[in-house]
Amino acid sequence: MKEQMKSALSFFGRFALSGGLLFWLFKNINWVETINAFKSAEWHLLFGAFAVNFLINIICLVRWQIFMQALDLKAPIGSVFRYFFIGLFGNLFLPTSIGGDVVKAIGLSNRVGQKPKVVASILLDRLSGFGGLVVLALTAYVFGHAIIDAPAVIIPVLVLTVLSLSIGLMLFHDQVYEFCCRIFKRVPRLHVALMEMHADVVLMKRRKRTAVGCVAISVLAQVLGAYMYFLIAMALGQKVGFVYFLVFTPIVCAISFLPSIGGLGFREFGWVHFLKLQGVSQGIAMSISLISFFFVIVIGVLGGVLYVTSGPSRRVQCPAEDAATELPQA
Repeated sequence: MKEQMKSALSFFGRFALSGGLLFWLFKNINWVETINAFKSAEWHLLFGAFAVNFLINIICLVRWQIFMQALDLKAPIGSVFRYFFIGLFGNLFLPTSIGGDVVKAIGLSNRVGQKPKVVASILLDRLSGFGGLVVLALTAYVFGHAIIDAPAVIIPVLVLTVLSLSIGLMLFHDQVYEFCCRIFKRVPRLHVALMEMHADVVLMKRRKRTAVGCVAISVLAQVLGAYMYFLIAMALGQKVGFVYFLVFTPIVCAISFLPSIGGLGFREFGWVHFLKLQGVSQGIAMSISLISFFFVIVIGVLGGVLYVTSGPSRRVQCPAEDAATELPQA
């Protein structure tokens, strides 16, 4: 009963955050300008942006498989595909943009076992994605700082860099990791699960080429994400240089990790804030963000269909007593 109450409070808290931000943003929209932009939208560019979004997900699926192979985790490609897209469906409802990772971990662990390796592969995959995000943000800012000279941009880039280095140090330095895990000693099962997972994570120290290659894949995914937003902006008649999206996209992506409904609200706030620097109105900036979120919903629905049609024996089930030990949150 307590767990159900916590889940309900968490959902309503995230709903309130997303709803409050969206309400505040919608209040100041120039609706006439926004509606006119939609009427004159170039739909072939919007379809192209959706295709890019789908391609990004396929690239991320391949990246996850590379990590599983590096950890000697054997899983049928059909199961990997299924739980990857079910995880995208979970991202629409679960806390922050990593809630679907919990779904993937539970589902694939139930299917193939080797829970520590499954969790390690997902954690490494997420970390490489974050690493690619930081690499792109830093590189784009270094080459584009002459035209994007604003503290509002460099401060988030530096925060992302420090956070990424801190997480990497914690995961790959044995003493630091053990020190951080001491707080879980009062929960023996969780502490053991964290240590078992770490044993698999540190295997990547001997597979540096794989790790670097996956970060490169993540950079490619981030570049394509920036191109997707660029196409949406072009479709709505906005002449904003591609370099701005290369800098802004990783930052907004990181903002969307904050507790919300699928990043909704925080992502829109980020785009409104940064695109305003380039003269884009609030209504158009929100439209760019919401169109991209519509793409997320469409692809997430595919995961929902896979979940419903995959049969009761393959549904993601998480016993209440094990829920806290399935996937440690970064």
